[in-house]
Amino acid sequence: MLELSRYKSETRPDWCPGCGDFGVLNSLVQAVANLEIDPKDLLVVSGIGCSSNLPGFIHAYGFHSLHGRAMPVATGARLANPDLNVVVTGGDGDGYGIGLGHFIHAMRRNLDITYIVMNNQIYGLTTGQASPTSMREFATKSSPQGTKEDPINPIALALVSGASYVARGFSGDPKHLTELIQNGIKHKGFALVDVFSPCVTWNKVNTYDYFRQNCYKFNDSNYNTGNLDQALAKARETGPKLPIGLFFETAKPTYEESDPVVKIGPVVKAKLGIREPASLFKEFY
Repeated sequence: MLELSRYKSETRPDWCPGCGDFGVLNSLVQAVANLEIDPKDLLVVSGIGCSSNLPGFIHAYGFHSLHGRAMPVATGARLANPDLNVVVTGGDGDGYGIGLGHFIHAMRRNLDITYIVMNNQIYGLTTGQASPTSMREFATKSSPQGTKEDPINPIALALVSGASYVARGFSGDPKHLTELIQNGIKHKGFALVDVFSPCVTWNKVNTYDYFRQNCYKFNDSNYNTGNLDQALAKARETGPKLPIGLFFETAKPTYEESDPVVKIGPVVKAKLGIREPASLFKEFY
């Protein structure tokens, strides 16, 4: 295991005291240290939001992109340099709202990317509006009489969209979350780790106490993580008890393994210029 200090950034986290994202950051650092991933071999990409500030708080390559656009940036980086371990971090509004289309297509391509979503069921950075995962009738600044929309089920969505590793953790259980993130990074293919990460400032319903009372771990000898139907049934458990753990994992070809350009080798290491231009021009005659 590498020393945790190797991942210490000069920029200290500016999240609200008690924010669940501290636990996610610590679990990510512990996971990459356990895997002995050198900071130069790690890229953390994010969008916009409280959670999307995370790349600045870890010593590695980082890219703070546009709202909902973390996945296209991560896709480009992954295809250009498959030697990098690419991790995307963001929130439920960034990933399941504004960036939902990119999220789905990255999963169906089965890109070798790990996506950690800090799901606090609210827009925290913009001071407490309803998000795509807010519960129905949840009262917020943008829905003072309670939201009239059903929340997105990110676990079920990931399962039917082609993600080959689907898990959910709770930032208040760092040991369990570290294991899920670590295995997600090791997994060859698209890995989603949805994390219940309480917003202590704007969400007074989905609190640490709420998740401690309602979350339960379901991975045991009776659960087959390779059974998609069983995973979908577990994903439909949306309350009052909330399952956390590994819902599904399977092996299948990644996009990188199928792309003819990437199969030649990392684009970032390719020589510039056109080889044998005459033969290339003949294709257009």
